[in-house]
Amino acid sequence: MTLFVAGLLVFLGIHSISIVAPRWRDAQAARMGEYGWKGPYALASIVSLVAMIYGYGIARQLPVMVYAPSMALRHLAFLLMLPVFPLLIAAYLPGRIKRLARNPMLLAVILWAASHLLANGTLNDLLLFGAFLVWAVADLISVSRRPNVRPVPSAPASAINDVIVVVAGLGLYAFVLLWAHARVVGVSPLG
Repeated sequence: MTLFVAGLLVFLGIHSISIVAPRWRDAQAARMGEYGWKGPYALASIVSLVAMIYGYGIARQLPVMVYAPSMALRHLAFLLMLPVFPLLIAAYLPGRIKRLARNPMLLAVILWAASHLLANGTLNDLLLFGAFLVWAVADLISVSRRPNVRPVPSAPASAINDVIVVVAGLGLYAFVLLWAHARVVGVSPLG
């Protein structure tokens, strides 16, 4: 559990720099150069992500049940997950969906975390998904208060992007639901 919590804290901690110290982050990126900043940032992200995933896998071997989700909550989780993959893709394919969502990546993380909190009741699940939910809400509030938001690299805006976002996003959701989640995470969401 220690490795999992340490990885989670470091991962969300470095991803919170823009929330708690946006001017400091921008000053460091200016001083070090964008790639001088992004290199160590990416390395710390990857190392902490690996520690979090590996530690989570270890923590799953001795689960501590906090609550037992009802079948109704599991069904609600499937519903909440429907827009997650389209929103993730919309972050990089500008169109009407991205414009209406304003921050599609953060909305996707919020829905992903909330749905997993509904469907899972172990302590490590509460720590993982609860921490990501709190972080994403805090970042969403922070982004809305920042005077100038750094641009996210993306494709040119196009009306066809909305079609691509919905079709590819729902296709990816079906792929994860029906195959990948069981193979990668080791648990089938379908039972």
